[in-house]
Amino acid sequence: MTVRVVVADDHPLFREGLRALIQDAAGLTLAGVAGDGDEVVAVALAERPDVVVMDLRMPGRSGVEATRHILRTAPSTAILVVTMVDEDDSVFAAMRAGARGYVLKGADPAEILRAIQAVANGEAIFGPAIAARMTRFFSAGAAAPAPFPELTAREREILTLMATGAPNAVIAGRLGLTEKTVRNNVSNVFAKLRVADRAAAVARARDAGLGGS
Repeated sequence: MTVRVVVADDHPLFREGLRALIQDAAGLTLAGVAGDGDEVVAVALAERPDVVVMDLRMPGRSGVEATRHILRTAPSTAILVVTMVDEDDSVFAAMRAGARGYVLKGADPAEILRAIQAVANGEAIFGPAIAARMTRFFSAGAAAPAPFPELTAREREILTLMATGAPNAVIAGRLGLTEKTVRNNVSNVFAKLRVADRAAAVARARDAGLGGS
């Protein structure tokens, strides 16, 4: 059986490398490419591929949001995350969204091809670095880590309210703070998450399960 694959990545060189890799691989055929999160949703729902190779950080919808949206409509599609992002909150956010595999971009081409075939066959697969981290995590019997451990409890509380769509004035009222205090905390959140604006912070928060989906 030929596995139909859609590739989603906003970096042209990496996207074209994946395109060539898939086109040259036996048993795989390229069903489409996308350069951002909104485009991959449209392509995946139009083409109904067997596998979507998904980057996480893209313009428009994030890879986690796109994964969630695709699987609501096409649950038989397998999502394989191929990304540079290896933080715990991103790994677990992708898993919660329904991704079947998670491989870092530094992986060998052969490893990426094996991962595509594995998720197409219904398996869950993780690159060596991610698998080792998850093995340590689950062998310790831990619960899923709280997202964004770099944030203080107050900053995480404010980020959660931001993710619900609440503006600063509403957040201040709910938490009994001044708007200036909320603005200062929001600025700290931007700096610690290394994002440029509120929309990017909210996207990260929602990917991690804060503020509802």
